[in-house]
Amino acid sequence: MSRFGVLCVVASAVAALAEPDPDRSGIDYRHGFSMFGELKYPSDYTHFDYHNPEAPKGGTLVMAHMGGFDTLAPLSSTGARAPGSDLTLDRLLTISGDEMNAYYGDLAEGLAVSPDRRWIAFKLRPEARWHDGVPITSADVAYTMETIRADPFAAGLPDVLGWIASIEVLNDREFVLHTHADVTAANFTILNFMTVLPAHYWKGRDPRTPDLVPHLGSGPYRVADFDPGRKVRYERVRDYWGRDTPPNRGRYNFDVLRYDVYRDATVAREAFRKGLFDYWIEQDLRHWVSAYDTPAQAQGWLVKGKYYLRIEIGVRLMLSWNTRRPPFDDRRVREALTRAMDFDWQNRALHWGLHERAESHFPDTPFAATGLPDEAELALLEPFRETLPPKLFAEPFALPKSSGTGPDRASLERARALLEEAGWRVRGEALVNADGAPFEIEFLSRSPADQRTLLPYIDSLAQLGIRGTIRTVDSTAYFNRRRSLDFEASLRNHDILLPPIIELKGFFHSISVDMPLTRNLAGIAHPAVDALVETATDATSFETMQTALKALDRVLLWGYYQIPLNAVADPFLAYWDKFGRPARALDAKYKSPFPHGWWYDAEKAARIRPGD
Repeated sequence: MSRFGVLCVVASAVAALAEPDPDRSGIDYRHGFSMFGELKYPSDYTHFDYHNPEAPKGGTLVMAHMGGFDTLAPLSSTGARAPGSDLTLDRLLTISGDEMNAYYGDLAEGLAVSPDRRWIAFKLRPEARWHDGVPITSADVAYTMETIRADPFAAGLPDVLGWIASIEVLNDREFVLHTHADVTAANFTILNFMTVLPAHYWKGRDPRTPDLVPHLGSGPYRVADFDPGRKVRYERVRDYWGRDTPPNRGRYNFDVLRYDVYRDATVAREAFRKGLFDYWIEQDLRHWVSAYDTPAQAQGWLVKGKYYLRIEIGVRLMLSWNTRRPPFDDRRVREALTRAMDFDWQNRALHWGLHERAESHFPDTPFAATGLPDEAELALLEPFRETLPPKLFAEPFALPKSSGTGPDRASLERARALLEEAGWRVRGEALVNADGAPFEIEFLSRSPADQRTLLPYIDSLAQLGIRGTIRTVDSTAYFNRRRSLDFEASLRNHDILLPPIIELKGFFHSISVDMPLTRNLAGIAHPAVDALVETATDATSFETMQTALKALDRVLLWGYYQIPLNAVADPFLAYWDKFGRPARALDAKYKSPFPHGWWYDAEKAARIRPGD
């Protein structure tokens, strides 16, 4: 199941099923929509600031794809889709890279939300065409949405359009999406991901059936050739209808995109160093520190830098306790376990000090809890005061810090005191409860890389008398145990899309506690959390959303449900310097238009000799 599928599972949790009658006597279409404030770009904008409208077209971009692919079908949920296949189709909307939750028309030249927020109307661009020259119409959008709605797992997207009550086609270029409940930011996020299929082409075919046939598209690229075990190559559509629309001007500049298949990161890394493909996003800090210290880097041909993603925030690595079972249902125990984790030592000794500690579930954003709750937060928290720790209202939250040079004795002593308060005592070398049962933790893992984090932590736990073990299993066993909630603790990614709206219920709300493969791994089920998630999700102003998220962050931190480790950071990017890049994109506050806003620079490429 794709990440998009997981994040949309709960997007349709909602209310009434009544369908309002839209007043269509003069729909006020706009060129874009923002749930929180005014749009940055006016109706006559020509391009996004972080694109170069004069970027030349040409050249080839070669990329690595880890793993294989076995289908080109656009809605297959049983096969692995070819990398880049989404570039053959268009979307209704595109999200702005330098605004908070702002969407502009892509296929749609206009969109409108009803005053009561119960329907969204769209007007398609008259120039939009499929690659066979047939106009893109409302019927194509309706076909796509109905196909997905009819099969909850089409394209691996479970119930992604469940918030839509019906689709009303007004004419060839206009249609209305009636919703079950108020339109939210989550709805637009979903539409930003969804590509539109040609109804006339798929008549008598099934886009959900896996196959290896290049299908009709409308996007900037089409499949040129492929070999499922080795590569897939796309060619730029030179008469692409959307080439000069404002969201696309300056994008899709390479004549050819090629994805080469690799099964092993070590092999791929060596292939990159030899110049067999053009860039590599390095996820292993051990290699980032020294693997690229080569003559090519000294010559300036091979460049190390950052890829400013600006899409995901949150915690890159989180240690979650299964609070559905004892002793992890005791907040004192969870706090003690948190105090036993010496992040500063691990960061210095194992990660060259390159990781930033996540002090929040939404670090480095306006949504992170800081200091004491302000007046607006208190108004949301007060109804739940009796169910929350008193310290939440009296002390700023802080994770334990150490010198990073040796055992953090102060934190371990505080952890021991908390465990004693919770009824655990040291007997011999073991920590036991009143029944004499030892405190043992099994960490469920599917990656040997987890040992790098868990083994030092297990050593710290041993000083408290807690026995920790790592159970490494294959992917099938891992997901089976996840599905049956048969685990005590596990490491995992905890990144969340910005703004953190669409995934809130999946991560933190009680409705997700027992869902199959839930992302609420800790089993968080607290009335304050539920209320704050719902307030943030339904917010119609940035201020309301921000207040609810800060209060939510505070409740989660003081609950010690999970141990946040390193924060989501901009990925480390190494690339062969044969490209031009938009000047504004070098500013870290902008989302990098990478790679589709870059372009091939023949003069730069001519000076590079990877083998030298």
